[in-house]
Amino acid sequence: MRDLFFVAFLGAFFAAGFRRPFIFVLAYVYIDIVSPQRLTYYLLNAVPISLIAVVLSVGGWMLADDKAETRIAPRQVLIVLLLAYCYATTLNADFPVEALDKWGWVWKALAFAAFLPFTLRTKLRIEALLLVMVASAASIIIVGGAKTIASGGGGYGTLNLMVSNNSGLYEGSTISTVAVAIIPLILWFTRHGTIFPPDWKVKGFCYALVFSCLLIPVGTSTRTGLLCIGLVALLMLRDAKRKLLYLGLLGAMGVLAVPFLPSSFTNRMSTIKTYKGDESASTRLAVWGWTWEYAKQHPLGGGFEMYRQNKIRYDTEKVEGDASNATVDRKLTVDQARAFHSAYFEMLGEQGFPGLAIWVLINLTGILRMEVLRHRYRKQAEYAWVTPLAGALQSAHIVYLLGAAFIAIAFQPFVYMLIGAQIGLDTYLARKRRAAAWRPIRAPRPEVVAA
Repeated sequence: MRDLFFVAFLGAFFAAGFRRPFIFVLAYVYIDIVSPQRLTYYLLNAVPISLIAVVLSVGGWMLADDKAETRIAPRQVLIVLLLAYCYATTLNADFPVEALDKWGWVWKALAFAAFLPFTLRTKLRIEALLLVMVASAASIIIVGGAKTIASGGGGYGTLNLMVSNNSGLYEGSTISTVAVAIIPLILWFTRHGTIFPPDWKVKGFCYALVFSCLLIPVGTSTRTGLLCIGLVALLMLRDAKRKLLYLGLLGAMGVLAVPFLPSSFTNRMSTIKTYKGDESASTRLAVWGWTWEYAKQHPLGGGFEMYRQNKIRYDTEKVEGDASNATVDRKLTVDQARAFHSAYFEMLGEQGFPGLAIWVLINLTGILRMEVLRHRYRKQAEYAWVTPLAGALQSAHIVYLLGAAFIAIAFQPFVYMLIGAQIGLDTYLARKRRAAAWRPIRAPRPEVVAA
């Protein structure tokens, strides 16, 4: 039944695309985020649906879309440059076979991110893209939220998000980061959405989805998710009209929520302040130190999957007893081939200082451009939707960058779609400004009416 449902759903998506080719783009976004081929047993596993969707997307754009106002944005150039650099490091990777596996999906994410802004010519398309992105992530988040409530809390690495697959958006820390990052976008739809006008039903669903997003870090017991919740709460403060009331309500909600949190979540969160006693945190610090030393000797990077060669030694500390009679139990651990657990060190180790610089530039430029749009349109009634949307995209991006400090998600496709949406919004508004500034050289001649 599950196979038949997804086949029918995607079939309807593709059939609609032949009337509106942009729907092929939305179909690819859904496929790349949800990965329905992982949720089925046979039918979709036997069909290259991602390849079909991207071919139809590019083909539909080339054949049917208006390309008169097409412009290449600087960040699209940077994304293509990063793509070319990753290709070069893959050719000279320390682990050539393993590097090809990661390259197989990374180049698709980067290439689609560079292509996506070309299709975002209207506000409706930008909104449709964000709606499909949020709805696709919501299909995972709602399941995770429901299971968190039903199970009384889930647990780290134990919450099953539709599939037993700990990769992509189905990995606990990754889905926690994405779930919290899209909260500002969900709230934007409660005020400025046009595809689904924000009546009480739409607002009710959106607020329930926000609650489910907040449950994901609880269900997965991820410390990264807790940090992201704190950050998004602070970012929302800048748009609050009554800041003191907002802070008061936020504090009250936090206090009221504590008694209802499962012990599995609170116990894991307590390790944030005692990281030396936590093997996971100690491993990350050791891997980051090893990666830094490697980068100093190999400044151009070692290619994808180069972490497989690391060998690390680290100490963990466990304090026992009270403050007056405490004893410290130290334990030496030796390990190897441990993953980066940070997008920044992932880029540094795999792509070296040049790749890290390009990646950081892509991300920082996006945040700065959204800040420019926030201020430029905040007093224009005609574009009242722009400032909140730019702020939501910026907040989502900043939350991602915080989460990326603790997860190796430098090439997460969802984030590159978010960057593509930023570029699309920026170029769409630039076209509008050019059109508004254009004036004919000669005034039109008055028509002569015959007597």
